[in-house]
Amino acid sequence: MERLKVAVLISGRGSNLQSLIDACATPDFPAEIVLVLSNKADAYGLTRAEQAGIPTRAISHKGFPDRDSFDSAVHDAIIAAGANFVCLAGFMRLLTPGFVGKWHDRMLNIHPSLLPAFKGLHSHERAIEAGCRFTGCTVHFVRAEMDDGPIVVQAAVPIHQDDTPDDLSARVLEAEHRCYPLALRLVAEGRVTIEGMRVLVDGIASPADPTINPLG
Repeated sequence: MERLKVAVLISGRGSNLQSLIDACATPDFPAEIVLVLSNKADAYGLTRAEQAGIPTRAISHKGFPDRDSFDSAVHDAIIAAGANFVCLAGFMRLLTPGFVGKWHDRMLNIHPSLLPAFKGLHSHERAIEAGCRFTGCTVHFVRAEMDDGPIVVQAAVPIHQDDTPDDLSARVLEAEHRCYPLALRLVAEGRVTIEGMRVLVDGIASPADPTINPLG
């Protein structure tokens, strides 16, 4: 089966990108990264990609008069690279509905909470302040609304009584690095079906299956 060709969009250090790079480097992984694109030329994730021999592009959003024109340039770069799927990995730009529509059901995002809880920024601080016992991470298909869309994989992470936001962030990040490659594999293998806001995964025996919560 032909490997899914993926463009990864980043804005920063690219730790989740690295987890995808490592997964795609294994011979049996059903996807390959054909482009890493950042809106910041100094993003360390671009260095990670270059070290792995992956083509990179930097397109600054500051060089465009509006979000639509920036998103159009990003879309054109993705198409030129031959990608047919997009992974957002710390891409700190709100995408326009037009861009999201072009990649409907062909774009994943990872968020550091158990969505739909704690959408947006500062999710770890908010989970601690709310007195939650658990938080986690979510890989989901992207919709026009921020941090919204059908959920592919989630992992629950405990919140300890003495946790700082940095402590919790580090623990959740470990879960992210397991969840994102898993979600991409499920999609690339054609095991995912979307029904409204639900994702059905072929081969899942029960909700407790570790394929849904790889830390469970």
